[in-house]
Amino acid sequence: MSWDKYLEAAKEAARKAGRMLKKNIDASREVSFKGIVDLVTNFDEQSQRMIFKYLSAIFPEHSFLAEEGLSQAKKSEFQWIIDPLDGTTNYAHRFPIFTVSIALAAKGEVVIGVVYDPMREETFSAARGEGAFLNGKKINVSSVDDLNRGLLATGFPYDIRVSEENNIVHFNNFLTRAQAVRRCGSAALDLCYVACGRFDGFWELKLKPWDMAAGALLVQEAGGRVTGFRNKEFSLSSSEILASNGLIHQQMVEVLNLGKGELTL
Repeated sequence: MSWDKYLEAAKEAARKAGRMLKKNIDASREVSFKGIVDLVTNFDEQSQRMIFKYLSAIFPEHSFLAEEGLSQAKKSEFQWIIDPLDGTTNYAHRFPIFTVSIALAAKGEVVIGVVYDPMREETFSAARGEGAFLNGKKINVSSVDDLNRGLLATGFPYDIRVSEENNIVHFNNFLTRAQAVRRCGSAALDLCYVACGRFDGFWELKLKPWDMAAGALLVQEAGGRVTGFRNKEFSLSSSEILASNGLIHQQMVEVLNLGKGELTL
Protein backbone atom coordinates (compact mmCIF):
# COMPACT_ATOMS: atom_id res chain seq x y z
CA MET A 1 0.00 0.00 0.00
CA SER A 2 1.26 3.46 -0.86
CA TRP A 3 1.32 5.95 1.98
CA ASP A 4 2.18 8.92 -0.25
CA LYS A 5 -1.10 10.81 -0.02
CA TYR A 6 -1.15 10.52 3.76
CA LEU A 7 2.47 11.56 4.08
CA GLU A 8 2.04 14.63 1.88
CA ALA A 9 -1.10 15.66 3.76
CA ALA A 10 0.70 15.34 7.10
CA LYS A 11 3.63 17.42 5.82
CA GLU A 12 1.35 20.17 4.57
CA ALA A 13 -0.69 20.27 7.79
CA ALA A 14 2.48 20.41 9.93
CA ARG A 15 3.99 23.19 7.84
CA LYS A 16 0.82 25.30 7.88
CA ALA A 17 0.59 25.08 11.65
CA GLY A 18 4.32 25.44 12.20
CA ARG A 19 4.60 28.58 10.13
CA MET A 20 1.75 30.11 12.09
CA LEU A 21 3.61 29.32 15.31
CA LYS A 22 6.84 30.80 13.98
CA LYS A 23 5.05 33.98 12.89
CA ASN A 24 3.59 34.41 16.37
CA ILE A 25 6.53 33.42 18.56
CA ASP A 26 7.07 37.02 19.66
CA ALA A 27 3.37 37.90 19.86
CA SER A 28 1.53 38.22 23.13
CA ARG A 29 -0.05 34.96 24.18
CA GLU A 30 -2.55 33.59 26.65
CA VAL A 31 -1.07 31.00 29.00
CA SER A 32 -3.06 28.66 31.22
CA PHE A 33 -1.87 25.81 33.42
CA LYS A 34 -2.87 22.14 33.34
CA GLY A 35 -0.57 21.51 36.33
CA ILE A 36 2.01 23.32 38.45
CA VAL A 37 4.47 23.53 35.54
CA ASP A 38 2.38 22.01 32.72
CA LEU A 39 1.09 24.87 30.62
CA VAL A 40 -0.78 25.48 27.39
CA THR A 41 -1.02 28.57 25.20
CA ASN A 42 -3.71 29.81 22.85
CA PHE A 43 -1.32 29.01 20.01
CA ASP A 44 -1.28 25.29 20.94
CA GLU A 45 -5.03 25.34 20.48
CA GLN A 46 -4.90 27.38 17.27
CA SER A 47 -2.32 25.01 15.80
CA GLN A 48 -4.47 22.01 16.70
CA ARG A 49 -7.55 23.55 15.09
CA MET A 50 -5.59 24.23 11.90
CA ILE A 51 -4.26 20.69 11.66
CA PHE A 52 -7.61 19.08 12.44
CA LYS A 53 -9.46 21.28 9.95
CA TYR A 54 -6.98 20.47 7.18
CA LEU A 55 -6.73 16.72 7.74
CA SER A 56 -10.39 16.08 8.57
CA ALA A 57 -11.41 17.82 5.34
CA ILE A 58 -9.27 15.38 3.35
CA PHE A 59 -9.93 12.30 5.50
CA PRO A 60 -13.37 12.83 7.11
CA GLU A 61 -13.71 9.15 7.99
CA HIS A 62 -10.52 9.04 10.09
CA SER A 63 -10.22 9.18 13.88
CA PHE A 64 -8.15 11.81 15.69
CA LEU A 65 -6.22 11.95 18.95
CA ALA A 66 -4.39 15.13 19.94
CA GLU A 67 -2.85 16.66 23.04
CA GLU A 68 -5.22 19.54 23.65
CA GLY A 69 -8.37 17.61 24.36
CA LEU A 70 -9.13 16.32 20.87
CA SER A 71 -10.34 12.72 20.81
CA GLN A 72 -12.59 11.86 17.92
CA ALA A 73 -13.15 8.14 17.47
CA LYS A 74 -14.75 6.78 14.32
CA LYS A 75 -15.15 3.34 12.84
CA SER A 76 -11.95 3.61 10.89
CA GLU A 77 -8.68 1.70 10.83
CA PHE A 78 -6.88 5.05 10.64
CA GLN A 79 -6.12 7.42 13.52
CA TRP A 80 -4.17 10.67 13.37
CA ILE A 81 -2.04 11.29 16.48
CA ILE A 82 -1.13 14.96 16.82
CA ASP A 83 1.00 17.18 19.03
CA PRO A 84 0.22 20.67 17.73
CA LEU A 85 3.08 22.27 19.68
CA ASP A 86 5.70 20.04 21.23
CA GLY A 87 7.80 22.32 23.39
CA THR A 88 5.05 24.53 24.77
CA THR A 89 7.12 25.74 27.72
CA ASN A 90 9.88 26.80 25.33
CA TYR A 91 7.36 28.56 23.11
CA ALA A 92 5.71 30.35 26.03
CA HIS A 93 9.13 31.76 26.96
CA ARG A 94 9.96 32.57 23.32
CA PHE A 95 12.76 30.01 23.39
CA PRO A 96 12.90 28.95 19.72
CA ILE A 97 12.96 25.16 20.05
CA PHE A 98 9.59 23.55 19.36
CA THR A 99 7.93 21.34 16.77
CA VAL A 100 4.67 20.18 15.27
CA SER A 101 4.33 16.37 15.34
CA ILE A 102 1.82 14.37 13.29
CA ALA A 103 1.56 10.60 13.01
CA LEU A 104 -0.92 8.25 11.38
CA ALA A 105 -1.68 4.82 12.80
CA ALA A 106 -3.33 2.07 10.75
CA LYS A 107 -4.90 -0.70 12.80
CA GLY A 108 -2.89 0.50 15.78
CA GLU A 109 0.49 0.55 14.00
CA VAL A 110 2.13 3.88 13.23
CA VAL A 111 2.71 4.07 9.49
CA ILE A 112 3.36 7.79 8.93
CA GLY A 113 5.45 10.21 10.99
CA VAL A 114 6.10 13.89 10.33
CA VAL A 115 7.86 16.33 12.65
CA TYR A 116 8.30 19.93 11.51
CA ASP A 117 10.72 22.39 13.09
CA PRO A 118 9.61 25.78 11.76
CA MET A 119 12.52 27.76 13.19
CA ARG A 120 15.05 25.72 11.21
CA GLU A 121 12.68 24.90 8.34
CA GLU A 122 13.35 21.21 8.84
CA THR A 123 10.75 18.60 7.96
CA PHE A 124 11.46 15.09 9.24
CA SER A 125 9.30 12.44 7.62
CA ALA A 126 8.92 8.69 7.43
CA ALA A 127 6.57 6.06 6.06
CA ARG A 128 6.81 2.54 7.40
CA GLY A 129 9.15 0.44 5.32
CA GLU A 130 10.33 3.38 3.22
CA GLY A 131 13.11 4.98 5.29
CA ALA A 132 13.40 8.32 7.07
CA PHE A 133 14.05 11.71 5.51
CA LEU A 134 15.01 15.27 6.37
CA ASN A 135 13.80 17.80 3.82
CA GLY A 136 13.60 15.00 1.30
CA LYS A 137 17.11 13.65 1.91
CA LYS A 138 17.48 10.18 3.41
CA ILE A 139 18.82 10.11 6.97
CA ASN A 140 20.40 7.45 9.16
CA VAL A 141 21.31 7.06 12.81
CA SER A 142 24.88 7.60 13.98
CA SER A 143 27.68 5.04 14.04
CA VAL A 144 28.84 5.73 17.62
CA ASP A 145 29.25 2.38 19.36
CA ASP A 146 30.62 3.46 22.74
CA LEU A 147 28.36 5.18 25.27
CA ASN A 148 31.36 7.14 26.53
CA ARG A 149 31.37 8.98 23.19
CA GLY A 150 27.60 9.27 22.96
CA LEU A 151 25.64 12.51 22.97
CA LEU A 152 22.30 11.80 24.65
CA ALA A 153 19.04 13.66 25.20
CA THR A 154 16.26 13.41 27.75
CA GLY A 155 13.48 15.36 29.43
CA PHE A 156 11.70 15.48 32.76
CA PRO A 157 8.03 14.80 33.58
CA TYR A 158 5.68 17.57 34.61
CA ASP A 159 5.17 15.96 38.04
CA ILE A 160 8.90 16.16 38.86
CA ARG A 161 8.17 18.11 42.06
CA VAL A 162 5.85 15.53 43.57
CA SER A 163 6.81 12.13 42.14
CA GLU A 164 9.85 10.02 43.03
CA GLU A 165 9.74 8.64 39.47
CA ASN A 166 11.18 11.82 38.02
CA ASN A 167 14.20 10.82 35.87
CA ILE A 168 16.73 12.56 38.10
CA VAL A 169 18.51 9.33 39.05
CA HIS A 170 18.78 8.23 35.41
CA PHE A 171 20.00 11.69 34.43
CA ASN A 172 22.73 11.62 37.05
CA ASN A 173 23.81 8.12 36.06
CA PHE A 174 24.12 9.04 32.40
CA LEU A 175 26.04 12.24 33.16
CA THR A 176 29.04 10.18 34.23
CA ARG A 177 28.78 7.55 31.50
CA ALA A 178 28.00 9.47 28.31
CA GLN A 179 30.00 12.21 26.64
CA ALA A 180 27.20 14.67 27.40
CA VAL A 181 23.45 14.92 27.96
CA ARG A 182 21.22 17.58 26.42
CA ARG A 183 17.72 18.66 27.39
CA CYS A 184 15.99 20.49 24.52
CA GLY A 185 12.36 20.48 25.69
CA SER A 186 10.77 18.69 22.73
CA ALA A 187 10.69 14.90 22.80
CA ALA A 188 9.64 14.78 19.15
CA LEU A 189 12.70 16.80 18.15
CA ASP A 190 14.99 14.69 20.36
CA LEU A 191 13.79 11.57 18.55
CA CYS A 192 14.32 13.20 15.16
CA TYR A 193 17.85 14.11 16.18
CA VAL A 194 18.51 10.46 17.05
CA ALA A 195 17.14 9.53 13.64
CA CYS A 196 19.50 11.86 11.78
CA GLY A 197 22.55 11.17 13.94
CA ARG A 198 22.74 14.44 15.87
CA PHE A 199 22.02 12.51 19.06
CA ASP A 200 23.11 8.94 19.67
CA GLY A 201 20.41 8.09 22.20
CA PHE A 202 17.34 9.40 23.99
CA TRP A 203 15.31 8.25 26.97
CA GLU A 204 12.32 9.68 28.77
CA LEU A 205 9.38 8.59 30.89
CA LYS A 206 5.74 9.58 31.30
CA LEU A 207 5.31 10.70 27.72
CA LYS A 208 2.02 10.50 25.83
CA PRO A 209 1.35 8.88 22.42
CA TRP A 210 1.43 12.23 20.62
CA ASP A 211 4.90 12.94 22.06
CA MET A 212 6.38 9.73 20.68
CA ALA A 213 4.41 8.40 17.71
CA ALA A 214 6.04 10.24 14.81
CA GLY A 215 9.53 10.40 16.30
CA ALA A 216 9.67 6.73 17.23
CA LEU A 217 8.84 5.74 13.66
CA LEU A 218 11.52 8.08 12.35
CA VAL A 219 14.16 6.45 14.55
CA GLN A 220 13.13 2.96 13.45
CA GLU A 221 13.07 3.90 9.77
CA ALA A 222 16.50 5.54 10.10
CA GLY A 223 17.97 2.25 11.31
CA GLY A 224 17.74 2.85 15.04
CA ARG A 225 16.11 0.95 17.87
CA VAL A 226 13.17 1.86 20.10
CA THR A 227 12.22 -0.11 23.24
CA GLY A 228 11.27 0.31 26.86
CA PHE A 229 13.90 0.81 29.55
CA ARG A 230 14.26 -2.96 30.06
CA ASN A 231 14.62 -3.61 26.33
CA LYS A 232 11.02 -4.79 26.03
CA GLU A 233 8.97 -4.08 22.93
CA PHE A 234 7.85 -0.47 22.65
CA SER A 235 4.24 0.60 22.21
CA LEU A 236 2.47 3.95 22.31
CA SER A 237 0.84 2.92 25.57
CA SER A 238 4.29 2.50 27.15
CA SER A 239 5.14 4.76 30.07
CA GLU A 240 8.78 5.00 28.97
CA ILE A 241 10.84 5.14 25.80
CA LEU A 242 14.46 4.37 24.98
CA ALA A 243 15.62 5.23 21.45
CA SER A 244 19.15 4.87 20.14
CA ASN A 245 21.29 4.20 17.12
CA GLY A 246 21.12 0.54 18.15
CA LEU A 247 24.87 0.29 18.75
CA ILE A 248 24.76 1.76 22.25
CA HIS A 249 21.30 0.47 23.09
CA GLN A 250 22.32 -2.30 25.46
CA GLN A 251 24.76 0.03 27.21
CA MET A 252 21.91 2.48 27.80
CA VAL A 253 19.65 -0.30 29.05
CA GLU A 254 22.28 -1.24 31.61
CA VAL A 255 22.53 2.33 32.91
CA LEU A 256 18.75 2.70 33.07
CA ASN A 257 18.52 -0.43 35.19
CA LEU A 258 21.04 0.55 37.82
CA GLY A 259 19.57 0.56 41.30
CA LYS A 260 18.31 3.87 42.65
CA GLY A 261 21.13 3.93 45.16
CA GLU A 262 23.83 3.56 42.51
CA LEU A 263 24.33 7.17 41.58
CA THR A 264 27.81 7.84 40.28
CA LEU A 265 28.35 11.39 41.48
